[in-house]
Amino acid sequence: MLTERQRLILKAIVDDYIRSAEPVGSRSISKRDDIGYSPATIRNEMADLEDLGYLEQPHTSAGRIPSTLGYRYYVDHLLNRNEQLGIEIDRAKIRSFLTDELNRMEQVIQHAALVLSNLTNYTSILLGPELFTNSLKHFGLVPLNDNSAVAIIVTNTGHVENRTITIPSGLSMDKLQQVTNILNAKLAGVPLIQLKSKLYTEVGHELERYVGHFEGLLHVIEDALKQGDEHRVFMSGTTNMLIQPEFKDVDKVKMILDMLEETPTVMKLFSSQPQGIRVRIGTENTHQAIADCSFITATYELDGDVLGTIGILGPTRMEYGKVISYLDFISKDMSVILGRWFNK
Repeated sequence: MLTERQRLILKAIVDDYIRSAEPVGSRSISKRDDIGYSPATIRNEMADLEDLGYLEQPHTSAGRIPSTLGYRYYVDHLLNRNEQLGIEIDRAKIRSFLTDELNRMEQVIQHAALVLSNLTNYTSILLGPELFTNSLKHFGLVPLNDNSAVAIIVTNTGHVENRTITIPSGLSMDKLQQVTNILNAKLAGVPLIQLKSKLYTEVGHELERYVGHFEGLLHVIEDALKQGDEHRVFMSGTTNMLIQPEFKDVDKVKMILDMLEETPTVMKLFSSQPQGIRVRIGTENTHQAIADCSFITATYELDGDVLGTIGILGPTRMEYGKVISYLDFISKDMSVILGRWFNK
């Protein structure tokens, strides 16, 4: 449990580091009007905060920077979210983009991504609602020859895609029809975002009973079901990482940009997203490429059901209050606008 003085000093350090991107020293903290402690007292408290894991000391500097634990405590206990709510000009800018005249859902989402990246100077990622609301209606396999077939995917919205797949050797036409029947029995009505997990659990167990070498077949079917995922994840500001002082390391930036190009990997960033706002800081993110980043997400909803998710990816030295306020506001506006779209 931190003392009130430690809480005050930790908040001052995080605030200063967010603004400057430079390690924060005791002297600069002591000059703040809201502190009122001597540099010696602040140094002692900073040393204790470091021992407790809330601060880190870069080896090249006498100053301190927040650790992941320090950022987490800041977000959970020290952040006054009301401080950053005076953004009426920005809200007007958001609403100027998110107008009812944008009557296509994709346009609303793309504009929301653009607005968020412009306002924050971070990377915005939006998971489109069709991943949650669209489901598989029918899956068909039409043999072309002994080695290939056309996979036909039909969604509940009437969207149809087809692609040619390679049939694993030794799979007869009878077995192919049996596979098709199993897939339709197990996957019809399943939301697109859940297809892969269902494929490797329920479908896998069923195929194991009837089809030999089913593991290879599962991979083939998985490829067939990857129907245009790139159209369901919307991003803006991916190169904003380049302007952040934390990411001068070219290899580090390349890892992040490479990850952002992998749609399935990006979708996993949104896994287990509860309703509302979620803040993941540093190593709380499961993917190694963004272990030095923070990822804040918010859901937008219709009649209490989640339609999609908005995310902001940036350095751990993020303006948390500002970003949370933007996400809270824009997710609520999107819920209203897309609700009107769905209820037309």
